[in-house]
Amino acid sequence: MIHGIINVYKEKGFTSHDVVAKLRGIVGQKKIGHTGTLDPDATGVLPVCLGKATKLCDLLTDKDKTYEAVMLLGMTTDTQDITGRILEEKSTETLTADKVREVIESFIGDYDQIPPMYSALKVNGKKLYELAREGKVVERKARPVKILDIRIIEMDLPRVRMEVSCSKGTYIRTLCHDIGEQLGCGGCMESLIRTRVSVFQIKDAKTLEEIGALKQEGMLEEILVPIDEMFPLYPKITVKDDWKAFAKNGNPLDEKMLKDADSQEEDRQVRLYEECSMLGAVLGNVVFLYQRALPLGNPGLAVYGSFSGIFLGSWVVALGEVVNIYAILIRRIGLVKGIGLVILSMALGKVVGSLWFFFF
Repeated sequence: MIHGIINVYKEKGFTSHDVVAKLRGIVGQKKIGHTGTLDPDATGVLPVCLGKATKLCDLLTDKDKTYEAVMLLGMTTDTQDITGRILEEKSTETLTADKVREVIESFIGDYDQIPPMYSALKVNGKKLYELAREGKVVERKARPVKILDIRIIEMDLPRVRMEVSCSKGTYIRTLCHDIGEQLGCGGCMESLIRTRVSVFQIKDAKTLEEIGALKQEGMLEEILVPIDEMFPLYPKITVKDDWKAFAKNGNPLDEKMLKDADSQEEDRQVRLYEECSMLGAVLGNVVFLYQRALPLGNPGLAVYGSFSGIFLGSWVVALGEVVNIYAILIRRIGLVKGIGLVILSMALGKVVGSLWFFFF
């Protein structure tokens, strides 16, 4: 299974769920989730989480976002964008660039935004857009949102192209509607591109077609963002070998269990890593590749069994499934005689290892 985040460029006409469904077919796994809905007519950045990274979906949904939108003044629609039914049209001839700029910039900061009827929010268990399609309008409570910045890219009235950075839960089409209302002429959103979600930029986003091509070429890893890269501000610490199982069970850790613990602050979120010993696996594969039988003899078998038992005694609590590798290893090294001695030595080593673990 693939674990990580892919920065997908959502194309026009696709829903966010369409992107997830198509990506499941491309990578061949079901455990995939997107990090925030984009309207079908909107395009741009849609981070998609795969495997264990799906635990980050809510985290990424909460991040700040940046959009590039075109606002059309003088028109009000029921969906607050240009795809909806026109409710009212007013002249914009009296508008000046200075007045429009003043009103737009007045929305920077905190403001209470009433969600549109055509949205996926639920009221009494039913989505608002479902009620809207039935011709119903229900009361919606205003929600606090924050407009971090608005930069006017181009103004050719009645159209204004602007870049908006905002908090989670902000509807850009509602922002366009509210600006139009304050100007007294009405307004709606003509187009929308999401250019950033947290650290994911539009310049790095890949279309589904590009992702499919990379998958066929075996190069998907090049665009897969590892899970731990989502926490660059958290310090990295490593758990000592003896305390891996203790840490995985959610127990509190102190300095004696961590490497480089002197530089860590208490009650601080961190990225926690464990060391992985690969020497045995490497040696086993080398022996297998060259088809070498090791002439250990009885003393060698006794030593091998003892050390194997010590290993098991120290780690069997967390890695009980590792027992399965011994049958594979015995077959790979060509061991025919002395298996009973190996098993006996392993049992003895396990006892010794367990005693060492608990007393020292």
